Amino acid sequence: MPITSVTNDPDALTMTMVGDYPVPVERLWQAWADPRQIERFWGPPGWPARFTRHDMVVGGRSEYVMTGPEGERSAGYWIVERLDDGRSFEVIDGFVGPDGAANDDMPTMRMRMEFHATDTGSRFVSVTTFPSLAAMEQLIEMGMEEGAQAAFGQMDDVLTDLASFAADRATEATILDDTHVRFSRIIRGTVEQVWRAHFEAELVQQWMLGPDGWTMPVCEVGTEIGSAYRWEWEAEDGSGRFGFEGELLEAAPPHRAVQTERMIGTDGPGTRNEMTLTAVPGGTLLTIVVTYPSRELRDEIMSTGMVDGMETSYARLESVLELAPA
Repeated sequence: MPITSVTNDPDALTMTMVGDYPVPVERLWQAWADPRQIERFWGPPGWPARFTRHDMVVGGRSEYVMTGPEGERSAGYWIVERLDDGRSFEVIDGFVGPDGAANDDMPTMRMRMEFHATDTGSRFVSVTTFPSLAAMEQLIEMGMEEGAQAAFGQMDDVLTDLASFAADRATEATILDDTHVRFSRIIRGTVEQVWRAHFEAELVQQWMLGPDGWTMPVCEVGTEIGSAYRWEWEAEDGSGRFGFEGELLEAAPPHRAVQTERMIGTDGPGTRNEMTLTAVPGGTLLTIVVTYPSRELRDEIMSTGMVDGMETSYARLESVLELAPA
């Protein structure tokens, strides 16, 4: 059902929205924690959102762009200040300008989301606090209230769509724009296990192999910011040697890591790979947002069958995690 109530309080500088849904609290929370799901209702109809980053941890950051029917763009960000997993989170919500930087000409807001169990399912309560009465009036006049009601009204379809986000789905690639692609897969294992599997060489060599018949003789893992990594593969008969190398740019274990990546022996720019791990029902949602230097390179790499190779590796990873100590 759509939003059940909207209350504006100019004295408290708040706008409160309430929505009730016939699903468990866990399902409602998952819709907000999973970038594949939140982008299906965060933008109002006709203004679909794409999240290029969504870190649901304290200190985490989310970044999104909504695109209008005529190609208009409206971008924003969140910074997570408080989070009680499965129950509530609080963010600073701001606007982003065309240059990708925070738009200081627009007000930032504080948004608190609470999730409660009810006799018929679950309820979310969204409280947006504005920095001033002028800012509140400006944003409401711009259509914030109507836009939010229309956007959240799309949640019903997302919440009832279990198949699209099931834990047994294969690796999926979502083209976010000309230079960004998001790869997603739920891995049956904890966030801590999946993190270790990416940063402990003896584990990496057991699963990051792509199709059967390949080995990984070189696995140098960078674990400190600024450190380098190097991965090399070859066929079991020793032929077809190739590899990738790069640098660890950011690390916030066990939730987020950012690395550069370049094929060994090639010239030209490489990619920037941002991995986020989020606990969800059924395991850990692994998302990797890859930034390519051009649309042409994006399409060239995507045409190599990399998604199938990733799926083979992630299926093998699950088998490795079943045998690994907790």
